[in-house]
Amino acid sequence: MSDEPSESKTVFERFRRVFGDGRPRSSDARKRQKKEPGSSSAFGLGRDAHGLGDVLDSLTATLGWNSPLAQSDLLSSWSEIAGEETAQHSTPIGIEEGTLTVRCDSTAWATQLRLMRVQIMNHIAVKYPDAGIQTLRFEGPGAPSWKRGPRSIPGRGPRDTYG
Repeated sequence: MSDEPSESKTVFERFRRVFGDGRPRSSDARKRQKKEPGSSSAFGLGRDAHGLGDVLDSLTATLGWNSPLAQSDLLSSWSEIAGEETAQHSTPIGIEEGTLTVRCDSTAWATQLRLMRVQIMNHIAVKYPDAGIQTLRFEGPGAPSWKRGPRSIPGRGPRDTYG
């Protein structure tokens, strides 16, 4: 064996002098060279585009809007929950502290809905679990009031006019 370096070693040493040795020299270059798990890359994991629905679902969950949105969906789809004919005679008024209040056209419809309470609650629990509905309250039509109106006067009210 001779002390003279081989041709491949000579070529390698020449390329190293011309192009550098391939090791990053500055601290910034070393940081760029080092890949951390989960780091961002153009075609890496987690870089795929998401659908608008997925993004909005994630946003509403993050901001805590699921319950109010579910409640408004429930109120707007009352005819689907109660049935078409029943929805013509009843209207959901609002939701307060987990109680859905429904106003009915007559006391007969309010009684009918009270009998359907279990089916309505089951439907709400399955379709709108985030709404937080715990009870239902059905109201009949309000009795006429003589306390307000264009012809009301202060005093005892309608009893004054009767005998």
